[in-house]
Amino acid sequence: MPCLSGGTLRTTRRSTAVVALATTALVLAACTSPEASEPAASPSADATEEASTTAKEDLGITETADGEIFYSVGQDEWTGYNAFTADTYSTYNSAVSDRINPGGFFYFGTDGTIYPNEEFGSAEVVSGLEGDEPLVIEYTVNDDVKWSDGNAIDYADFLFEWVAQNPAWLSPDPKAPVFNHVSGTDYTQTNVPTGPQGEAGDMTFTVEYAEKYPDWKLVTGAYLLPAHVVAEQIGITEDDLVAAIKNEDVETVTKAAEFWNNWLSPTPGQLPDPAIAPSGGPYQLMEGGWTAGQSITLEANPNYWGTPAATDRLTIRFLAADAHLQALANGDLNVIEPQATVDTVSQLEGLGDQVKVQTGQNLTWEHLDYNFNNGVFSDAEGGLAAREAFAYCVPRQQIVDTLIKPVDEGAVVMNTREVFPFQDDYDEVVEASYDGRYDDVDLDAAKKKLAEAGVTEPVTVRIGYSAPNPRRTEEVALIKASCDQAGFDVQDVGSSDFFSNALVNGDYEVALFAWAGSGQIASGQNIYSTDYPQNYGGYSNTKVDEAWSALAASLDPEVHLEQTKVIEKELWDTLYGIPVFAHPGVIAHTSDIDNVRFTATQNGALWNADQWQRAK
Repeated sequence: MPCLSGGTLRTTRRSTAVVALATTALVLAACTSPEASEPAASPSADATEEASTTAKEDLGITETADGEIFYSVGQDEWTGYNAFTADTYSTYNSAVSDRINPGGFFYFGTDGTIYPNEEFGSAEVVSGLEGDEPLVIEYTVNDDVKWSDGNAIDYADFLFEWVAQNPAWLSPDPKAPVFNHVSGTDYTQTNVPTGPQGEAGDMTFTVEYAEKYPDWKLVTGAYLLPAHVVAEQIGITEDDLVAAIKNEDVETVTKAAEFWNNWLSPTPGQLPDPAIAPSGGPYQLMEGGWTAGQSITLEANPNYWGTPAATDRLTIRFLAADAHLQALANGDLNVIEPQATVDTVSQLEGLGDQVKVQTGQNLTWEHLDYNFNNGVFSDAEGGLAAREAFAYCVPRQQIVDTLIKPVDEGAVVMNTREVFPFQDDYDEVVEASYDGRYDDVDLDAAKKKLAEAGVTEPVTVRIGYSAPNPRRTEEVALIKASCDQAGFDVQDVGSSDFFSNALVNGDYEVALFAWAGSGQIASGQNIYSTDYPQNYGGYSNTKVDEAWSALAASLDPEVHLEQTKVIEKELWDTLYGIPVFAHPGVIAHTSDIDNVRFTATQNGALWNADQWQRAK
């Protein structure tokens, strides 16, 4: 499901996966699927925060200090407590929700490495890593892990997490799931059809996979919300809810789904009743802390079971990306993650000792996606020939040379979707899947293909993206200057509500955004497979579906590599969309803030926001 950097969606899986909009625990795994053992480049030498590991360090924090730290993802308003619906799963919402969610058994390090969250509990493999035995995991939640209202985080929460992903007995039609969950139905209907095994009140339970799911670490505990609250809201006890799920009581669970689907905040500025929005994380919603259109403030959770938050208040400001740098200079923001442009880096350097800057390569990549549901690029109209015509005229090399290389001199045009240029398998996958035909602009080929498509010229192509975003505005301008010569009429329709409106409603010909990655292997299945939740453009390809199914059912890296080659070749041959470049990354913060660390994953700088503190 959706990412960061001024309009990135974070990925989830059908069974796990955020656009470069979001940040979160493991559930927000990446669609980019980098192997954890092949991290992105480390922060640059001028990085201000030294760390001995890519994991969270033990900083000796034993109590929360008074104070407030300000951060912004962008201008989008927080939409409410449940950030796991198909409509709310984004970096904007996760910036808040990840601070109040329990986090689960694992977390991503700064380079995508997956680490155990020992404060929360443990996950032990019972069987299945080798041989034909089923993959079975035993999970144990530590005894003191509780919601802020004192209710234990136990088996009921994990069983409800599972049922919210629509088992077949509840949602026999995968296209009409009862729960509006970002992961859809695949996890429960394919990966774990029987659900967690345990009893009400248990702190230990087991999960058995139907197949050798490679991202098993990223699933259980990734979408936790308090089951006891849901039970209370539909007039039953938590034990009754457990029994209803085990007995496949569709009527009762459907009532639970109605509450879960609407566990939001439809009126901006109006916080939910604390009774229905307890925290399981280091922060909690602060009473009176949400000012519509301006900011939302979180306060340290006094009942948190783990290491306490370092600073008492964390305020997330709703501020357009193009205003972040000035806000940092003014002291209105303390930590920013601006788009890495020449102007941005230059302006940050101009602030001198007032700020500290860290740079590095991100597991986030820019792409242009076609709309297959309707319009000139759909198979019902111009089809593949029209898509090819547009690909021939998009000046990818010029975009990289003009907008990215001045910031990252090693930047290249990206020719894959599931492997990054700085990863070991990149060249091998490119060689197997792509012949280089769209490397350079070929206007003659574009005109020929457009004529073959049989569409009336000039062909209107509305490119949508989350605005304001200066770099994407420049990208669209460069595309227009080139493609208008081939018979297109490229129109910039960037808007502040692109993700919540145009993208989900198919009101575009081409969508320009980024997917944010992490350490996940199979999350791309949720983006490219037929009818999966993050397949916004409506792409459908049987070979791609089969390849993803094979990849997602194996623990063998060789299988992952070979199926990735199949997927990439089909996506190029049928032109799902056009990859452009991997994002360079920048984090800047005021010099009085300690413990801010560059991270390549979709979680962004906020991944350890509970450790940020004012310098003493």
